[in-house]
Amino acid sequence: MSRFTGPRLKVVRRFGGLDLPGLTRKRPKNTNPPGVHGAARKKKSEYAIRLEEKQKVRFNYGVTEKQMVRYMKRARRSKGSTGLALLQMLEMRLDCIAFRLGMAPTIPAARQAVNHGHICVNGRKVSIPSYECKAGDVITVRDNTKSRKLIADYAEYPGLFLPDYLEFDKDALKGKIKELPPREAVCAPVNELLVVEYYSRKI
Repeated sequence: MSRFTGPRLKVVRRFGGLDLPGLTRKRPKNTNPPGVHGAARKKKSEYAIRLEEKQKVRFNYGVTEKQMVRYMKRARRSKGSTGLALLQMLEMRLDCIAFRLGMAPTIPAARQAVNHGHICVNGRKVSIPSYECKAGDVITVRDNTKSRKLIADYAEYPGLFLPDYLEFDKDALKGKIKELPPREAVCAPVNELLVVEYYSRKI
């Protein structure tokens, strides 16, 4: 399944108007699911509930199903909670870090900024949105007028409050990752245990 590029508010409505900060800042006027029978209440099966939680993660972070499976396999091999490890890997993607620092209004916007070479990690330009950042990494803006203007404009209207595991100098457009994100700082409003259960039957 490829990355979603369609109407984002339809996705938000699909989940009952749930806030997906990584996907869009907009809020739908109608929170019923899209479609003629969207307002009709239907009882969801256990599988449907788990699938919906997995889809929330996918849409919020903008990853493909193939990437999700890869992250899930890595999370299983890690020590500690599989669900937390999965969310931490997604949060530590460069596009998500740039978004959480306020360098972009959404993760898709941050992904585009990274793709276009506007973001540097430890002084080196990185154009791979899925680049895995680590604690201690310093995230800066490429030293040219176009890059600094773009990110400075984004930074004027940050989407989320700056989490404690990050620090950001708005004037210098420089951020630093202090540690791995704790569970309460994760931006996706999901139940990661249901995501783990979904994939336990798939891989």
